[in-house]
Amino acid sequence: MDYIAYLHKDRKSDFGVSFPDFPGCITAGRTLEEARRKAAEALSFHIAGMIEDGDEIPNPSTIDDVADDPALKGAVAFLVAAHSERTIRINITAPESQIEKIDRLARSAGLTRSAFLVRSAIRSRPAHKKQYKAKKILA
Repeated sequence: MDYIAYLHKDRKSDFGVSFPDFPGCITAGRTLEEARRKAAEALSFHIAGMIEDGDEIPNPSTIDDVADDPALKGAVAFLVAAHSERTIRINITAPESQIEKIDRLARSAGLTRSAFLVRSAIRSRPAHKKQYKAKKILA
């Protein structure tokens, strides 16, 4: 499902994103692309939390539904796809210096620590050992 998001930008500020159907679900990005990416992530995590808490997920508003919303003033409305796959919280153990490096890399990529770790794990390729077939020796 796609939900309406509001993109806000004030001078000398990041791009802010809010969702009229999910009060309290907000995010921001230094660039437009980062804000768009974080909007999808924030919405998905918010919905996953609502599902986990047993809350009802609202149907998406239409642009006509939000036309008179005062929060839309000065904002640009755009659609964000919601992914409602269940999110699972995990704990990891790593040296503090490695966590700090992960956090720096995540920030530079415009991602949260969780999103960065998941993306990095999915993109990594395990080392492939060359498998040699044994040749039959004919006598």
